[in-house]
Amino acid sequence: MYYKTRFKEITDNNKKTAFQILIGYRKCCFYDKICCNDLTIRVIVKIQNNLRRKKVKMIQNPILPGFNPDPCICRKGDDYYLAVSTFEWFPGIPVYHSRDLKNWELYTHVLTDDEKVDLKKLPSAKGIWAPCLTYCEEEDMFYVVYGVMNSMNARYFDVDNFMICAKDIRGPWSEPVYLHSSGFDASMFHDTNGKKYIVSLEWETREGYEKPGAICMVEYDPAKKEIVGYPKRIWRGGTDRGCIEAPHLTKRGEYYYIMCAEGGTGYNHCVTMGRSGNVWGPYEKDPQNPIVTSVPGESYERQDPDHLKPKYYNPDSILQKSGHGSYVELPTGEVYLVHLCSRPFVPELRCTLGRETAIQKMMWTEDNWLRMADGSNLAKMEVPESSLPEYPVEKTPDFDDFDGEELGNFYYAPRIMPERFADVKARKGYVRLRGQESRTSLNKVSILARKLTSVYARITTKMEFVPEVHQHSAGLILYYDNMNYINLRKYYSETLGQSALSIIHLENGEKTEFLNTRIPVEDKPIYLRLYIEGRKSWFEWSYDGENYQKIGRIFDTTRFSDEYCKYGEFTGTMVGITCADRVLHKKCADFDFFEYKADEIILKEIWTENGYD
Repeated sequence: MYYKTRFKEITDNNKKTAFQILIGYRKCCFYDKICCNDLTIRVIVKIQNNLRRKKVKMIQNPILPGFNPDPCICRKGDDYYLAVSTFEWFPGIPVYHSRDLKNWELYTHVLTDDEKVDLKKLPSAKGIWAPCLTYCEEEDMFYVVYGVMNSMNARYFDVDNFMICAKDIRGPWSEPVYLHSSGFDASMFHDTNGKKYIVSLEWETREGYEKPGAICMVEYDPAKKEIVGYPKRIWRGGTDRGCIEAPHLTKRGEYYYIMCAEGGTGYNHCVTMGRSGNVWGPYEKDPQNPIVTSVPGESYERQDPDHLKPKYYNPDSILQKSGHGSYVELPTGEVYLVHLCSRPFVPELRCTLGRETAIQKMMWTEDNWLRMADGSNLAKMEVPESSLPEYPVEKTPDFDDFDGEELGNFYYAPRIMPERFADVKARKGYVRLRGQESRTSLNKVSILARKLTSVYARITTKMEFVPEVHQHSAGLILYYDNMNYINLRKYYSETLGQSALSIIHLENGEKTEFLNTRIPVEDKPIYLRLYIEGRKSWFEWSYDGENYQKIGRIFDTTRFSDEYCKYGEFTGTMVGITCADRVLHKKCADFDFFEYKADEIILKEIWTENGYD
């Protein structure tokens, strides 16, 4: 445990502080260990025991920790599927699967052809935005609508929206059908009369008009595979928070419902709803909007297009930035809504893990509005389980020895498919990475990474690599984007006349090579390790995997975040292995294993509505 305290007098204030630490420490705010110094182990144990006695089955949020933003959920029979954004990362659009809404497995990816969807040369945070995954029961067909954001220069937001479909969620998927470029967060609605519609944010660029714009809709002709006419504006939001986006249309009974995100994908984020008897509107606002948020209350921000708005940080909420929702109805009559959220370091308000996916239990009221089941609109850390039978799934492994015939589906690479440079068949029990361009490149980079899901983690690998020139390097990397990373690398040092270890740090485009910590090393197998302990991250190395030596200084984990990084946003921190050959693009490094040990949940039963005894 990370809680190291001395026994002291148990006061009401200590109890309150202990409870706040338990529900926030490393789950939301990642306070320094010193915050626990005035607590007592007896308080923590007492809280734990009281909560365990209640035996309330709960879903722990976030259900998808780490870089998993913009969730969209659908159901086919007993199976639930959830898609999220990937931006510049391949494979694109992960689809998670569950049968109980509590246990989720990474099931497949929608976009696996990096030539059909070319993301090379795109800056960080461009690429695949906000996929909409739907299932049309009448056709027994899955549909995915996604946008490729090409540029945000001068706030023009040049995006191309596409649609693909498949009988099986695992594919094969149809050829992409171009829809329009009117705006982002496009989604598809299948009406009961057989018609289909595309709704999206119409991005506003004109002076004197409210930004970012209004929600627009256009009919889609499946036979001609094109939209019918031009998109028409149908909705300007259910609150005055502004920054409306992420529209989803559904139909229930006599009403069409429009669900949107408002407030910007930052600290004033929320989920809102409206309804109409006609698909084209007019839509009436839910009188209790927003229906889910991290910051209840009213605010007028229609004139401020900034999405972050840190002034709305709510210290009483465990989950921050809650918004961008999508809901699903169960055969039991229960309703659940998934939404994005973040867990920032405090007081810096930096979200190293990026935007994650959480779930809330909902209910329909007698007057046909959707509400949180607990009667509030504040996103919760723990949510009552559904009445569906529990369905355990296989979790992403902590240890990968690369003994399989294929790469694990949990690996990603910036802008190209990992298989372009990573080969598990070249040498049995290893993954061989072929070096390409520098890690700052927007083109072809050899970084094999997985999502950081906790800011308390240990990452280890064993590498064999013999560099021949100074342009050859390979090693371990903590990576936010091409302008922000820390790389422990083995390379050829002309100064030393042999192989060496050193650290290169890129922070908002400024490169620092720590030559004062350079270490000459032999050309034999070497272990590399990265520790992430809250705000502190550092590297170590070893020849035998038992006796490690620290190398370099301690780095600030919080700086790997949307809030700090100047060149990218909307994604999350990744950890992985990497190789570069900036001469011929053919020098290789072999990695024996990749181990990712994350402490994601210390205490599961730590939240009750009635406090603690």
